[in-house]
Amino acid sequence: MTSRNADQWQTPPQLPPTHYVSGNVYTDPGIFDDERTKIFGRLWRFACHESELAAQGDFRTLDHVGMPLIVIRGPDRIVRTFVNTCSHRGAKIIHEISGNAARLTCFYHLWSYDALGACIDIPRPEGYAATGLRMDDCGLRAVRTETKFGLIFINMDDKAPSLEDFLAGSLDRFEDLLGGGELEVFHFNRTRIDANWKAWMETNVDAYHTLMHVALRRTQIDKGRTVDIFENGHIGGGGQKMNYDNYKGWNARTDSLALPGAPANDMRTTHLFPNAMVLSRGTVIRIDTIIPIDQRHTLIEFRGLGLKGDSSETRRTRMQHHNQFWGPFGRNIPEDAFAAEACEKSFGGGAAQYQIIARDENRTAQDDIGLRTFYAAWSACVGRPPQAPSNR
Repeated sequence: MTSRNADQWQTPPQLPPTHYVSGNVYTDPGIFDDERTKIFGRLWRFACHESELAAQGDFRTLDHVGMPLIVIRGPDRIVRTFVNTCSHRGAKIIHEISGNAARLTCFYHLWSYDALGACIDIPRPEGYAATGLRMDDCGLRAVRTETKFGLIFINMDDKAPSLEDFLAGSLDRFEDLLGGGELEVFHFNRTRIDANWKAWMETNVDAYHTLMHVALRRTQIDKGRTVDIFENGHIGGGGQKMNYDNYKGWNARTDSLALPGAPANDMRTTHLFPNAMVLSRGTVIRIDTIIPIDQRHTLIEFRGLGLKGDSSETRRTRMQHHNQFWGPFGRNIPEDAFAAEACEKSFGGGAAQYQIIARDENRTAQDDIGLRTFYAAWSACVGRPPQAPSNR
């Protein structure tokens, strides 16, 4: 056993090309440009949960890799999505994260739009009479919107396959949980990290990294875990049971608080390519949305879901269950952020050259098949081999 010199350090690992990834996937701005157009410009992305748009006129705004969008429930109860940009001079229309609006009015010149995306008011329209500009030609840019189990997805590509075809059954393991009772979002927060978006997705997909989390080492039983691979890069996990009372100060979770379809100690995951995760722990559900800002900065949205109609006492307990692991000061999330940023510090400065994704455990426990699946889907989209992404 010995250290390596500079040439040895930069030499690719002696592994199959599918079993390692170049650090350039994090840092190359050209690669990020390809991701914007070839991944996020063409694939379905989770936007929000239907409970966040309960009433007519309820809206949420979101950033889609630099593209401002607004998701809104119309007077016909249908949820639609539009590019959040005025047709007049291109200003962003709505700046709040959420709210309710009978009309969408741009602050700049007070052009207004309804929840169907139609332009409904142009101040002093007579000024456009000579050029023939009509309100009918100034509607907002519509974005494809579909829903599955109460989860709202958007797609910038009007010609992309349907959401059902894209998901390829990857959410079916959550049908009883997401569809078994009326759910609502009770927790929402955003975290910005100084790391590439894929570094965070890797913390979600990589089961081996549970060794980092003290809470998981003490409560999580990996023996029954399996990894399921779906078309289009989606990855599922199940079969785990949790012993929460193994962690000092915590208590076992009782089935009386379990969501429909699962015991309280159940754990399930689905990683939706390219940038979302749905994870349940029996009594609560967490949804991550990983939003690239640029090749070295990422915004992450976290949602916690529980049963609508919970008593105040039950809701407090459910929130505690959520925040023990997943809150901003929980046992897992800060550690995952630290891990992603630690990789950025090395790859961003050129200290690290490659990462190894070579564990093979027959799709059980801590197999790296999830990471290899993620990068296979990534490669198919951007047309670059992850082990040498600067070579096309």
